[in-house]
Amino acid sequence: MDEQTTRPRVYLIETMSDMEDDVLRTWLERQANDSGQPPPTVRVTDQALADLVRRKDDPLLTPLRVVWLPKETHPDGAQRFRETLSLRDPLHPGQNMQRRVMRDDPARCQVLEGDPAPLSDLERRLAENGGGSLPDFIRRQAALTLERAERTLLGTQYKVSRFVVDEITDASRYHVGTRELSAKLNVPVAEVDRRARGALDEMVAAQSRRAIALWDQLGRYFSRAYRLDVDTTRLDELRELNKEHSLVFLPSHRSYLDPLVLRPALLANDLPLNHVMGGLNINFWPIGPIGKRSGTVFIRRKFDGDEIYKWTLREYMRYLLTKRFNLEWYIEGGRSRTGKLRPPRFGLLNYLAKAFQDSGMSDVYLVPVSLTYDQLYEVGAMAAEAHGQAKSKESLRWLFGYVRAQGQRHGVAHVNVGRPMSLADYLGQEDDLRLAVQKTAFEVCHRINEVTPVTASSLVMLAFLGIEDRALTVAEVGGILGPLVDYITARSLPTAGDVDLTDPQVIRKAVRTHLDSGVLRSFDQGSERVFYLGRDQHLVAAFYRNNTIHFLVMRAIAEMVLRAAADQQFTDPLNDGWDAALRIRDLLKFEFFFSEKDSFRKELRAELDLIDPAWESNLGDPQHAANLLSGMRIHLAHRVLQPFLEAYAVVAGQLLRTPVDRKFDEKAFMTSCLALAEQRRLRQQIGSSESISAELFTTALKLARNRGLVEPNAENMAARRVEFEAELQTLIDRVLRIRAIAHENLDQMGGR
Repeated sequence: MDEQTTRPRVYLIETMSDMEDDVLRTWLERQANDSGQPPPTVRVTDQALADLVRRKDDPLLTPLRVVWLPKETHPDGAQRFRETLSLRDPLHPGQNMQRRVMRDDPARCQVLEGDPAPLSDLERRLAENGGGSLPDFIRRQAALTLERAERTLLGTQYKVSRFVVDEITDASRYHVGTRELSAKLNVPVAEVDRRARGALDEMVAAQSRRAIALWDQLGRYFSRAYRLDVDTTRLDELRELNKEHSLVFLPSHRSYLDPLVLRPALLANDLPLNHVMGGLNINFWPIGPIGKRSGTVFIRRKFDGDEIYKWTLREYMRYLLTKRFNLEWYIEGGRSRTGKLRPPRFGLLNYLAKAFQDSGMSDVYLVPVSLTYDQLYEVGAMAAEAHGQAKSKESLRWLFGYVRAQGQRHGVAHVNVGRPMSLADYLGQEDDLRLAVQKTAFEVCHRINEVTPVTASSLVMLAFLGIEDRALTVAEVGGILGPLVDYITARSLPTAGDVDLTDPQVIRKAVRTHLDSGVLRSFDQGSERVFYLGRDQHLVAAFYRNNTIHFLVMRAIAEMVLRAAADQQFTDPLNDGWDAALRIRDLLKFEFFFSEKDSFRKELRAELDLIDPAWESNLGDPQHAANLLSGMRIHLAHRVLQPFLEAYAVVAGQLLRTPVDRKFDEKAFMTSCLALAEQRRLRQQIGSSESISAELFTTALKLARNRGLVEPNAENMAARRVEFEAELQTLIDRVLRIRAIAHENLDQMGGR
């Protein structure tokens, strides 16, 4: 006979409405035993549970709950809005609604039975986890068991976690950890416990169904300007992995809308709600309270010196992994101001790695995700920040303005999932955990770039950048983009959705979209209509172009190698060509995600093969290299590399003006760089306003620091600064000569 049939069964029930009590009593009467008596019940109260745990007959405890299934309807906009404001839990309506359901559709009212567990088993599990009282543990386990049962009714979106703080702080490892921290920091245990609990209260996401419903409604309203395009190629693989492992989604960060775009994409494909790690800067009313109760984990932006906070965050992440919740945060940390992927931030990945090692889980899978937009409202504000304007602080007033601006149709938001990565495998490749985390982060970024699609929007902007302020005719736009589309096809690069870039209508639509947004302007009072970049729109245009730029960098470097071969006689053509390419790679190593050197060489070789299958035997002939450059249908070096090289040259030039023996003032230096760049732009010494960018100056300064050119009194600093500036000027000269060829080709199209 089954052990569960021989044990006395006790049903655990919660406080209910009168209607629910009647429903439950009727259900229990149907469960009557041979004597005709309904099974015993215990209300989940302190006294009743205290009496229950003293029983010696080891009863089988089974939690019960009355739920009310939501009605299958398609409400109109007004009804949807009322439902949103009501904050109603879909399974637990108010008493008036309960009466209406019992009158009109009683089948929607059901008694939900959780998985049973013997009292002795609960005692054993509590002893293994440590801490807390048995009645409290029974209460929590009953609620969690019922919530798992509820998910069978509502789907995986509602993977609700309750009593998280209690579960973490009742565990024996928590008490051991607080004692160890107390000894290490020389802080009383009570103080460590107080601060840790305060941090947990601040960061733990409660996942209320009411807040989830509201957040989803608000999310649809906030992101109403976009149609969602989701590449579902890898979603079956993710669902299979998620059966056994937590998934950690690591998207690129383009917009405040990113979580509102990724969330419905995952839920629509039967993946559960993520715990989204977000900054406290957006924890303001009403977004903060709603976000926290719908899966957002608010963490402090800076906590380097707070060992208690860092330990608490690791413990919370460990808890989430052991409960197989999915996580999400942005690998770049903040939003990209340039449109291309920023260097990864290692902080949260370090905490995840340590939490995983402490969790006892077999593996966790990292999921790179690319998020891109055809148009984006906030790009203008980010461009202004790059020109030196102060960033607007997030607030309720800011939120109203942002939401109001989404009323216009802005196009398509693209969600593309990259190849998942086993965290266990990547951490196992290095003995040094910090180095392993860094390599893992760069591989995540590489896989994001790998699936970031080429969009018509980015190609159009590519056509208008790198040619100063020149206007283009329709024929010239087609002449630039036609060969570029052929190149994209030859390389089998990913494109957005099912968009056919060879269709002229696709390009025309992208041009119209940029015209509507003001990035492009047109003039049609001459012999034919021409298009040009709007005033102060270069950085905005660059943002869209940079969504695609990572695919084009190797082609641009290949052109620069040919230019170097044409300008000088290579004594050892192959090695001299590699050296020329590797110098550019080193110069831009903080700007782009280059492959390891061996892979880099293979990628460069593939690009040169596309240009000239016989390049290897001809690289030592300067005239042949020059002829190759002149005869190419596309030229990308000036469109891809020029703004970065010119911005770096501004930093190099300002370093020449900076004393080598004084303390370096970064803020004053950056202000001077902005002024110097503006001056050079006015004098037409740099090609476009996109080179006037605090973002690019910051990366250039990072390179200069890496080369020992910033901190005072370094050896031979003055001479090495001169060499740095000369290196950049040589490369800029080569870029400008490639640009001149591109302009000649434009003139031959009849655009004089």
